[in-house]
Amino acid sequence: MFQNLINLFFPKSCAGCESFLLADEIVICTQCRHEIPLTNHHKIENNEVFQKFYGRIPLEFGASLFYFHKKGIVQEMMHKLKYQGQEEISTVIGHWYSKELQDVEQLKNIDYIIPVPLHKKRLRERGYNQVEGFGKALSENLKIPYDEHLLSRKLYTKTQTKKDLLGRSNVIDSVFDISSSENYRGKHFLLIDDVMTTGSTLEACSRALLKIPDSKISIVCMAFSHS
Repeated sequence: MFQNLINLFFPKSCAGCESFLLADEIVICTQCRHEIPLTNHHKIENNEVFQKFYGRIPLEFGASLFYFHKKGIVQEMMHKLKYQGQEEISTVIGHWYSKELQDVEQLKNIDYIIPVPLHKKRLRERGYNQVEGFGKALSENLKIPYDEHLLSRKLYTKTQTKKDLLGRSNVIDSVFDISSSENYRGKHFLLIDDVMTTGSTLEACSRALLKIPDSKISIVCMAFSHS
């Protein structure tokens, strides 16, 4: 009852269109859920994510849930998630995608879910890693351990969004490292991130993880951008 009173005087709004949420809606309204462009990557063997890394890293599986378009619903959601403190968006997307991924055969032998890490300075500035909720929801539903300590970001870098593929690669190739390879030999890692654009950050993270002998990499992101 108390929560209903709070919602009455301080109604929650949709992360996509900012309309007021109904009582049975969480974070994203029903209309936005129907309008968000889905990729269906998990149903396509040689999908866009897989093609993105062809010849760059050996990928076991790759997929994103949404398409990211400028001035679209997904961009609005990602902006609120990263810059307006709405961490719950990450968790909701994780539960959503878990339902789609639970029957994917390639993910049934994953050993650890690994988030793309933030530098400690960036983490202090933002207060949270925007993919944590996503990863923990996947972990809960797919019954795969979530490990945020294996992979680390050594250097603090400015945002990569306006750099081209070559520019990003030159900057971030030496940014990521692993804390230890003990007990991780031969493991299959599911690397997760929010929005995939050029794939350079994910490639650099994968190369760090592939230093572990006999390791394998799969990648899952919230959204995929063509830009």
